[in-house]
Amino acid sequence: MMRDSVTEATKAFIFDYGGTLDTGGCHWGKVLWHAYEHEGVPVAEDRFREAYVFAERKLGRERVIQSDFTFYQTLEEKLRIELAELHCLSYHEKVLERVYQQVKFHTQQSREVLLQLKKRYPIALVSNFYGNISVVLKEFGFSELFNAVIESAVVGVRKPDPRIFTLGVDALGLSARDVTVVGDSIEKDILPAKSAGCHTVWLRGEQWTDAPVNETIPDRAIDNIKELNKIYETN
Repeated sequence: MMRDSVTEATKAFIFDYGGTLDTGGCHWGKVLWHAYEHEGVPVAEDRFREAYVFAERKLGRERVIQSDFTFYQTLEEKLRIELAELHCLSYHEKVLERVYQQVKFHTQQSREVLLQLKKRYPIALVSNFYGNISVVLKEFGFSELFNAVIESAVVGVRKPDPRIFTLGVDALGLSARDVTVVGDSIEKDILPAKSAGCHTVWLRGEQWTDAPVNETIPDRAIDNIKELNKIYETN
């Protein structure tokens, strides 16, 4: 594949985690809604969305997720809050198991891609997370793949604040112009990463809303994370 100027300029990568490495680009709200649909949870999508936002705010406001929680435990608590709000707790186990198996599939695929990239590039992770990202990375076999991990709950800066990407760049010991950020969210990944001076790759996937996306914002858009190995010739 012909290498363009962005590809040539890339000396390191920063990856988002949630929605990028664990769902194949699908917004987490949509991942959960599709699981609800499949398991026959008797709620309308608009009501689910309200419960999803309620749970997100509760998890952000209260110390529900502990620093030693695995992703399984994190998802278990998140779904418990949502389904309790919807008065549908009887569906908890089925939805949990279905979603966790999907996450295992996507993280394994992402891990294989990062193993190839790691042969040529240093890699950092920049994530809005709950303070337990190190446990989650170990759970899915990512622990040895990142040169640096920047977690919002630890550093006190959250996306879409561009400073969190600057922290990632600094941890890599490079200039922003040498770093390419890969993420699934235009608002939380691509725009702030560009503001920080990085190159960007947007992982397309099902979005939270049907609003049109300006695909000229990222430097490149891909449909599957495996495309990175072809673009950056790491196979």
